[in-house]
Amino acid sequence: MVVPEQRRWRAKARVTRVAQALRPRLTRAAVAAKPRVARWARSVQPQVTRLTTVKTWQYTAGAATVGLVLAAGVVTAAGPWDSTGQRRAEADRAAAQGPLGGADHGRNSDTSAGAPRPAPSAPPVLSGLGTASGPAGGVKAAPNGGKPLAEVLEPLLRDAGLGEGRSASVVDVTAGKPLYGLDQDTALTPASTTKIATAVAALSALGADHRLTTRAALEPDTGELVLVGGGDPTLTARADTDGNASLRDLARRAAKELKKRDLRTVTLSYDTTLYAGDERHPIGVNDNLASITPLMADEARTDDSTSGPAPRHTDPAVEATRAFATFLKQHGIKASAPGPSKATGRATTLATVSSPPLSSLVERMLTDSDNDIAEALARHTALASGERADFKGAGKAMKDRLRKLGVPVSGIALKDGSGLDRDDRLTADLLTALLAKAADPDRPDLRATLTGLPVAGFTGTLSSRYTDGAAGTVRAKTGTLTGVNTLSGTLVDARGHLLAFAFLASETTDPQAAQAALDRTATALATCACR
Repeated sequence: MVVPEQRRWRAKARVTRVAQALRPRLTRAAVAAKPRVARWARSVQPQVTRLTTVKTWQYTAGAATVGLVLAAGVVTAAGPWDSTGQRRAEADRAAAQGPLGGADHGRNSDTSAGAPRPAPSAPPVLSGLGTASGPAGGVKAAPNGGKPLAEVLEPLLRDAGLGEGRSASVVDVTAGKPLYGLDQDTALTPASTTKIATAVAALSALGADHRLTTRAALEPDTGELVLVGGGDPTLTARADTDGNASLRDLARRAAKELKKRDLRTVTLSYDTTLYAGDERHPIGVNDNLASITPLMADEARTDDSTSGPAPRHTDPAVEATRAFATFLKQHGIKASAPGPSKATGRATTLATVSSPPLSSLVERMLTDSDNDIAEALARHTALASGERADFKGAGKAMKDRLRKLGVPVSGIALKDGSGLDRDDRLTADLLTALLAKAADPDRPDLRATLTGLPVAGFTGTLSSRYTDGAAGTVRAKTGTLTGVNTLSGTLVDARGHLLAFAFLASETTDPQAAQAALDRTATALATCACR
């Protein structure tokens, strides 16, 4: 017989085990943030991409056909996918439940003595679709089974909330064929769905493992210490780095090297010559992004926010260098007031810190619709392609990269990397082609384009949308400007097929009505077993 005290003890033990499993994996974050060997020569050759033996579309389709059991808060807190395509929330909850077994995504087949055991089978997160007994969870059984897809989508796309100009494309990624198009080759303003193009172009140019490096360099015989911007907008001055490159750590390492040289006072300078052209976006001063400079800390935010609109410092490079001087002082190094300079080829690199890998930056850019990361990745694409690192050079480099991938680029215009420029033009055809390319098993380097997409009702810019219907089944990048509403992403339909879709609407007058119409259209696509 189990007495009440025993029940309480067992319940407490279970709660403790779950809490420990869901605790942020600080060790993994710390390892990811360790700086690599300094690449101060600004190498622009793509890194060797990780190999995989599992098809990318299988990751996406598989994750979208399992049952919904985790609370939205747990899923959101655990973040998006790990490097293999499995949600961290799934793995953490599975570990909390205790039993071993299941798959480890091919990473550890050796279960001999001393080798780690395979990861537990993760309990499912997303609702099953198209099963014999009908879909599980909150998604209702397909009401339009057997209908032509056009009969289902076209009435929804005629919704007055979608304005005067609209286009759409739906592609069956599993079968590799187009299913539906409505003016799909007409170039319209894409807003933030531009970031899908930015992600694919940057990953193609640089590789998923590429990191952005900030360094401190000492000029010989002058005592000048130069903080050299490497174009990492995620560089942080905060004590809690959350896996990002640390300005505090850079100062500590630089101070240690200066003391070895018996230098306790330096002339402090900063180098922002990695980029060219105007630092200000065409939209002007705006809380949605900082000045576009290769040296900034915490995206030049003046508050404690990490995403979304926020006031920004007027000169991000100066503010970052002032913070660097403060950290140097904490380690016994006195620095002058900072001024602009350029590190020479004779300068000795004293210390470096590097960003998380590009795949992680792409995921963060897409999930949070981070404009600062988007503009940085556009310029790094230009640098990797031998183009001038300004708006024009970045647009040319991105378009060239997409053209080399064989996707349709006719009529498109890329004026920036974020989609804030109203002169950007993309087609629905291009967006679905990019998503299909990212799902290509021969292009695992592009997979972060899929894993970074916000999950309806759970993460990022879709966390407050799809509160009923297709929550958890649609994964898509949103786009919103005045008079423009767009949505592009992936889902698994009631037949179990992975689909890529893009819906673009212009001349909209009510953003809430437009978003609701787009969400209804995506939900109908997810619940349909259409021909």
